[in-house]
Amino acid sequence: MYRELDAQLKNVLHDERDFIANSANIGSLIYHTLPDLNWAGFYIHKHGELVLGPFQGKPACVRIAIGTGVCGKAALEQRTVIVENVLQFPGHIACDAASRSEIVVPILHKGSLVGVLDIDSPKIARFDADDKAGLETLVKTFVTLTDCSVSAPVT
Repeated sequence: MYRELDAQLKNVLHDERDFIANSANIGSLIYHTLPDLNWAGFYIHKHGELVLGPFQGKPACVRIAIGTGVCGKAALEQRTVIVENVLQFPGHIACDAASRSEIVVPILHKGSLVGVLDIDSPKIARFDADDKAGLETLVKTFVTLTDCSVSAPVT
């Protein structure tokens, strides 16, 4: 499924390099393709925090401190974080009370944190190693085909 999704993503992003446009399209593609999701979108690293970017789903928290919640942990550690049950994750930030599991993939460009791809599900243990590998591939495609310098962190 992820190979097919990556091929679709390459077609959608083919002639566009804009960060906001491309992140909106990848978020929509993921949200409408993968089963059992209730939120998919981006938080962008700005001024030392994560700021809400394009997304699909219910309204979300606008700002997340680096190191706080699942998104902040993935950003701080610059690695993908999978949480099987968000109710058991210390410091989980609940934007949608229906969310039960979450996966967050950091977006890195030239060794710097650009932001994170955040995906939630109302199903416990929705995400696994296949999702991790597939979503990391999608993020690599996104970074390759997108001008990520416009969202580079400002220190």
